[in-house]
Amino acid sequence: MPDTNRRLDFLVPIYNEGESVVKTLLDSIALQRSVDLSQVGVIICCDGGTTELSNEFINSYPFEIEFHMCEHRGVSATRNECLDRSKAEYCIFADCDDCLMDCRGLYLVFREMDMEPNAKELTLMGVPQDKWESGFDFLVCDFVEETKDPKTDGMIYVTHPGLQNFTFIHSQLFRRQWLIDNELRFNPALSTHEDSFLIVLCRETVKPWRAKHCSFSWYLWAWRTASICRHDPKYILKTYNCMLDSSDAVVDELTRRMLPDHAKRYAATMMFDAFYTLNKQEWIDSTNAEYRDAVERRFTQYYRKHRSKYESLTSQEKAVISSGVRNRSVMEGMLLEALTIDQWLERILEKYPEETQDIA
Repeated sequence: MPDTNRRLDFLVPIYNEGESVVKTLLDSIALQRSVDLSQVGVIICCDGGTTELSNEFINSYPFEIEFHMCEHRGVSATRNECLDRSKAEYCIFADCDDCLMDCRGLYLVFREMDMEPNAKELTLMGVPQDKWESGFDFLVCDFVEETKDPKTDGMIYVTHPGLQNFTFIHSQLFRRQWLIDNELRFNPALSTHEDSFLIVLCRETVKPWRAKHCSFSWYLWAWRTASICRHDPKYILKTYNCMLDSSDAVVDELTRRMLPDHAKRYAATMMFDAFYTLNKQEWIDSTNAEYRDAVERRFTQYYRKHRSKYESLTSQEKAVISSGVRNRSVMEGMLLEALTIDQWLERILEKYPEETQDIA
């Protein structure tokens, strides 16, 4: 059991963000109703930047706040540092410019923590009684993104269904000891699209009866102009290589954990994702040729490395994966593809003949 009264820690990495940025998150926690805030803590680790939070600022809140200056090692290592310093029963990784958009949010989370196991459901699932526990290991929640309409530049709010979220860390909660016991951490080598590495590993590791879903949207991924990923319309085009790096690391980690079926399904998912993504109008646009070429070159390496995994899947397995990725892509405005994926993969290999050696 944790050696603190805190049941939930917010784990917050910062770099050069000051009190005015993190204040919104802290204020939103302070406004929570029907929750004993002495059971809530916030651990803020500064990734070697110049930020200082004054004692006066920290002590102005009705819950415990820890502030630590750390060596500059990147966002993933800083998130891990926050986790290492936590002693709470549960934790949530939060960005410093996020906030809780409903004063009942933590009440709902604490209710899930205290929920007794459903004996009937667990019996039907064949779970032995000695495995029944209250609470959860992994709680996935719907969340709202505050963003801008690219046509009008006006603010809009988009709900992200938690069950479909394999990318964003926002509003996902974990039992801290479960993360530790299963060596579930951020990959320090990843600094962009690092969220999906941990999220996918958690989804592949958690026992089905220890995962829960909260469909109430109480968490806001707030807009901040200083955040490059929010204001740069070509951010995905510029960083899709990093998404492939993250996926590559996930497949390697699943393989290391001796989960070969999980690894090959996830590798194939990334291949279909790249296929549908590169058929969107923004990628076809000639002004983005440089980005497309860089991604195709990186994808060629990815495909050569994991080709055997993709080819080992049955046609039915590929169809199921393709359908899931395609449905998501259609909702995002994908153009209908002109090629089959097999034709596209062959074209990629022919286009970059200098990539003749498979990546080890």
